[in-house]
Amino acid sequence: MSSLEISMDTIMEDEDSVVSNTDAIIYAASDISGWTHSLISDNNIPNSSSSTSVDKHHHQQISTAAGGGGNEDDSMIVSSSASSCWLNNNKQIDDQQEIRIFNVDFKALCDNTLKSCGGSEFRGSLVNEESSVRLVNMMMACAEAIQENNLSLADELISDIRRIAVSQIGGAMKKEVTYFADALYHKIHRTNSEDLVESSYSKDQVLSMSFYDSCLFLKFAHLIANQSILEAFANSKRVHVIDFSLNQGSQWPALLQALTLRPGGPPSFRLTGIGGHSQPDDTTDALQEVGGKLAQLAESMDIEFEFRGLVVHTLADLEAPMLNIRPSNVESVAVNSVFKLHRLFSIPGAIEKVLDLIKQIDPKIVTIAEREVNHNESVFMNRIKEAWHYYSTMFDLLENSEWTKRSTIDLEIAAQHLGREIYNLVACEGTKRVVRHETFGQWQVRFNSAGFNLVSLGSNTYTHANMLLALYTNGKRYRVEEKDGCLMLSWHGCPLITTSAWRGYVAKSRD
Repeated sequence: MSSLEISMDTIMEDEDSVVSNTDAIIYAASDISGWTHSLISDNNIPNSSSSTSVDKHHHQQISTAAGGGGNEDDSMIVSSSASSCWLNNNKQIDDQQEIRIFNVDFKALCDNTLKSCGGSEFRGSLVNEESSVRLVNMMMACAEAIQENNLSLADELISDIRRIAVSQIGGAMKKEVTYFADALYHKIHRTNSEDLVESSYSKDQVLSMSFYDSCLFLKFAHLIANQSILEAFANSKRVHVIDFSLNQGSQWPALLQALTLRPGGPPSFRLTGIGGHSQPDDTTDALQEVGGKLAQLAESMDIEFEFRGLVVHTLADLEAPMLNIRPSNVESVAVNSVFKLHRLFSIPGAIEKVLDLIKQIDPKIVTIAEREVNHNESVFMNRIKEAWHYYSTMFDLLENSEWTKRSTIDLEIAAQHLGREIYNLVACEGTKRVVRHETFGQWQVRFNSAGFNLVSLGSNTYTHANMLLALYTNGKRYRVEEKDGCLMLSWHGCPLITTSAWRGYVAKSRD
């Protein structure tokens, strides 16, 4: 795709945060509107009330690299200490009773679920706590039965779980239980929902953006990444951002705005946006749409701007020559990835290849945002327990979001996104299981082994992240936590996402 060299004076966007120089500038939602809203509500990104199919245009050809890989399904590791007991449906549960199955305290597990989901608010959606304890107990017993290949027992448990879920609970927990039960059912019967496994890239994008619009994950991640990139580019005249997660491009108006406020004026700005597709013949021009609108914005701000879009099947298909990296004394480079790298774990060797590619590029900064949970367990039971804890909090967040409270349709579409994640991590294996989040500690080991050092996010970034939360009515339920130089966003004390910045050993020593 031909590059666009343009220049940019006003900015309107809904990211609610912009950064300038080394200080972040945060605008209230009432102060800015329009540009990003029009970007995500365009014909190529349907809104929640429209069809999930995406209109396809055919203006210019996008640079395309096809590839991929495959491997056999992950083997299940069976725990020999597992037991097949679960609570009888009619058994009364004392509040102080300790309930253990295969050495897991299920009373404590249920109490943690209730706590993570807002305590009394979540309890109000239950007929009684006995139902919640019984459901969690049966869910884990079902997962254990699947792991032990006792599928007839697992099938019976699913029937009981669905019956209790329909008759005795509601709200966030009902949604979570329903999605887990459906995923476990598909796991038992070894069937795959074609709509979920072989879904179109465009449909995934619609559901994903509906979810991220309902919470602060993207706004938080973009604010932290932009601040880090801005500081890394402080003395650069020409800059190049390689964005592994371009989507609708909503991260970059804030950074462009901040660059215009630099003493001496903004640098020339080159953006390489990476997009994906689910089928090799996908020729959607969504990247050109995004690049064109960013170019118009850059022109209005008098910024020299160049955009190039690359469509790849996975990030592992990228090669250094495709990115047209210029010498470091000519142009400074940043690599940005928001909630993308975890998908590489489904392809053997892919994450190592991408980290090696980043090391070859030798960027001044690498900004990463990922979920703070371990969904990459090969042991099925461990995966289910981690997922249950995490999604209890996620569904509570959706139920109490100021966005989804305004619209039942938006809530349901956002919940569908979580349901698809649950289905994928529970029912799928091998290359089809792409929901493989890892914790920051695991990422730190990977990045250190690949030759990167953590760049500590300073107190200034922490302060402005808290300012972002203060703009929202439910912001007090979120919390920003600093850990080992990165920033985590929590909901009711449960860490949900982590943002971090990295530099290669070579880049650090050279500067």
